Amino acid sequence: MLTTYLDLISRAYREHWAIGAFNTSNLETTQAIIEAAEELQSPVIVQTSEKAIDYAGLCEIASIVKSLASHARIPVILNLDHGRSYDIAEQCAAEGYTALMRDASLFSFERNCVETRRATELGHAHHIGVEGVLGVAEGVEDSKGSQEFSTPDEALKFVENTGVDVLAPAIGSVHGYIEGARVNIELLQQIRRAADGVPLVFHESSGLSHKDIVASIRSGVVKITVDTDLRFAFAESLRINLSDHKTLYDPRGILGPAKDAVKAKVKEKIILFGSSGKA
Repeated sequence: MLTTYLDLISRAYREHWAIGAFNTSNLETTQAIIEAAEELQSPVIVQTSEKAIDYAGLCEIASIVKSLASHARIPVILNLDHGRSYDIAEQCAAEGYTALMRDASLFSFERNCVETRRATELGHAHHIGVEGVLGVAEGVEDSKGSQEFSTPDEALKFVENTGVDVLAPAIGSVHGYIEGARVNIELLQQIRRAADGVPLVFHESSGLSHKDIVASIRSGVVKITVDTDLRFAFAESLRINLSDHKTLYDPRGILGPAKDAVKAKVKEKIILFGSSGKA
């Protein structure tokens, strides 16, 4: 069933587990995400970036997620990942998304607050949750620059000025895959205390150790994005399959194993995040 994450994140925050937020841009990846979550009886966030929307089409990718969610026996949240403008957030809300991330982190702190507040008001008018982004995470996503860590004082002011339901601070998680990436757990705990109980989220978990992920969940992280790991699983399966079966031409035979590889990776993450059995 398609739902919002508002009640789920409050519960996850109290019970110290996190909901996996898995990015998709096609049918097979979406099927893999929702099937894995159903089999483990876990709530799940299926999210699309602006690049995914450009690739698949807003109506088209939203329709895929909503159709599969309508038959699922678990809570499925459809989220806009890193919405760079109010316009895209507005389009997604109108299309039936049940969560929005407004990422105005490349602006000044003051403008970030204004832009995120506007998105929060939009989301709450549609009775859906809104996530704000503070600081700059290292990595390749949308040409972001080097890491700019958030501070506890900024986190408090940001939450007070924007009214966001969840906060994504820059505390060491990255975009893409950077080997040896580390989360500043002490800073995360300071931000949690300063943010006055607002649950926290990760930009990306690829490249982070299991130890850091578990410690972060215990420190207030309730939503963790998984994107690059799914792409790796999909692409590696395709390479192996086509190399081993050079005469294969049926798309179902080509893409089916890739879907299974993504599904296995989603299950691995759900178990790590502690959301298995929480649906």
